[in-house]
Amino acid sequence: MAYLGEEIKKLGFGLMRLPMKDGVIDVDQTKEMVDRFMAAGFTYFDTAWAYAGSEDAIRQALVERYPRESFQLATKNAAWINCKTREDAEAQFDTSLKQTGAGYFDFYLLHNLGESRTHFFDEFHMWDFVQEKKREGLIRHVGFSFHSTPEELEEILKAHPEAEFVQLQINYGDWENPAIQSRACYETARKYGKPVVIMEPVKGGMLANPPEEVARIFKNAEPESSCASWAIRFAAGLEGVITVLSGMSNVEQMEDNLSYMKDFTSLSDSQQKTLKKAREALARIPLIPCTTCNYCAKVCPKDIGISGTFTAMNYLTLYGDLEAAKHQENWMVEGHGRKRADQCIKCGKCEQVCPQHIHIRDELVKGAAALA
Repeated sequence: MAYLGEEIKKLGFGLMRLPMKDGVIDVDQTKEMVDRFMAAGFTYFDTAWAYAGSEDAIRQALVERYPRESFQLATKNAAWINCKTREDAEAQFDTSLKQTGAGYFDFYLLHNLGESRTHFFDEFHMWDFVQEKKREGLIRHVGFSFHSTPEELEEILKAHPEAEFVQLQINYGDWENPAIQSRACYETARKYGKPVVIMEPVKGGMLANPPEEVARIFKNAEPESSCASWAIRFAAGLEGVITVLSGMSNVEQMEDNLSYMKDFTSLSDSQQKTLKKAREALARIPLIPCTTCNYCAKVCPKDIGISGTFTAMNYLTLYGDLEAAKHQENWMVEGHGRKRADQCIKCGKCEQVCPQHIHIRDELVKGAAALA
């Protein structure tokens, strides 16, 4: 099915996690992956100004090797990164054009709206800027990527009806997760008639290797299918989806994705029941019951990133991946200007306002030790 007048298959190549060799992107392996992707009939590539080396790599692997009209290229503008003026933000567009060599962008996104980042795009008049570039023929479709609440998403969609599409974090693990609210954000986008590009369908690779109980449910149902395939097929089967981005990092991941997406069909009723069992098994794993209401943050005298610490700890419990949990903590705590758990003075004010009655001080001690 076509969206925005574009015929795009349901698998997109996310270029944030390209293969690495000696500390830099492995362009030769990237070329091989691009070739296999294109040969299978897939054409959507997603990069960003903020993905170090990615725009340059895709110029070498794709733009310089294939006719421009044979693929769609998306990139993004992160006006909240090191931009002090409108000119700084606008310069990212010119840099992306130069680094990709693409001539124009099929899809251009304002990158990672939400929370403290949204106002930069308004103050620098980036919504007007991208419309100017669209009129000049340098952008075909304008949208934005988003990591925040459905309420904030609705505010942006009301303020900017000119946005043609939204890129959202959607996967079966986060579908009902109160910290991510995948389902609610998806439903908000559809309420406003916006088609969706899906990112993080495998939750940064975590749903490719889910907890053992979850993996067992999938393997019992379809021994030949990878756990990643269930996650991507779930996302691709949602109504109004332009494409599902998979951040493939090697040829093997590419081949696995192509094997089940080349002739994609939505999950059957019995497969949906299997997925529901897996989601319920995931939900039974004992987690800190934080809903990220952040009432605690409003009373904490040390400005501790409490909910961010708990999100990271839940990652660790679910997936046993310490590096991913630390990355999550860096983003959710320090990346949001909060203090780490080891700065807690144990005053207890947070516990007095927590609707979930979490023993916050005890959990912060555990978090500080586990994520040190």
